[in-house]
Amino acid sequence: MSPALRHWYGFGLSLITALMWGMLPVFLKICLQATDAITITWYRFTFAAIFVFFILAKKRALPAFRQLSGRTWLFLLLATLGLVGNYVGYVEGLHYLTPEAAQVLIQLAPFLLMLGGIVFYKERFTRMEMLGALVLLVGMLTFFNHKLLTLVSAFSEFGWGVFLVSMAAVVWAGYALLQKVLMRSLTAKQLTFMLYLMGALLLAPLAHTLDAGSMTLWQGLALLFCCFNTVIGYGCFTEAMQVWQAAKVSAVIALAPVFTIITMEISMWIAPEYFPSSDLNALAYTGALIVVIGSIMAALGKPHQE
Repeated sequence: MSPALRHWYGFGLSLITALMWGMLPVFLKICLQATDAITITWYRFTFAAIFVFFILAKKRALPAFRQLSGRTWLFLLLATLGLVGNYVGYVEGLHYLTPEAAQVLIQLAPFLLMLGGIVFYKERFTRMEMLGALVLLVGMLTFFNHKLLTLVSAFSEFGWGVFLVSMAAVVWAGYALLQKVLMRSLTAKQLTFMLYLMGALLLAPLAHTLDAGSMTLWQGLALLFCCFNTVIGYGCFTEAMQVWQAAKVSAVIALAPVFTIITMEISMWIAPEYFPSSDLNALAYTGALIVVIGSIMAALGKPHQE
């Protein structure tokens, strides 16, 4: 593949990832009308595990379970708990937040991963990354300008939603840091399969799997989209990371909140009975743009390692 083709291929994959992840909270919100966060996550993990299993089986590349060390199994368990916590915490947070607010807030995840890399892997913190992080935090304060009093008030549902999504960002950063170690023993697809399989098994006793039978057609299609979204989004992300520079991939994916806002506007126009009017003011939209700019700056400020 020529460098020019590789560039556009990587950009296209990254843009699809941003689109998938940007649309996801809107459809998760629909699913929450019929079932709970654990059940939604179980369906997504199970679907993805089966899908990746068939890919690996066709290539005869399934992981050799007996060859994995005890240390690898421990890290796999910890990474699975982190990924499950991220998925469930994010969806649970959507109970109390709009899709736009949840998507803007989850942008903390790559920032926390950056800090984790500095603490645990002694990575350098460039001036551009530092400036990008500051811009991101300013953007978040601007985005939540009309909710700041609610955020600090005791026992507010909005504050609880912010806490849940923030914790989802924290555990995702932990999962991503462990992933760096696990990639020494497993390929990207093998690791993805193991995490989804272990996550599905972990959630199975708590999932209300029969809830899908009582869903409306609209809710069922939303759940199906979320399952496909898991495979397509992470599949494109993994492929993009292999063919393009990680900083550029991260910069494009930072556009996800923009796609969330666009999807919400379209959804409110098409199906207002499912999507109430957004309470975002003009300053909040400005804050979302600042968050995106800060995320892009932090991503492009990473030391060049390719």
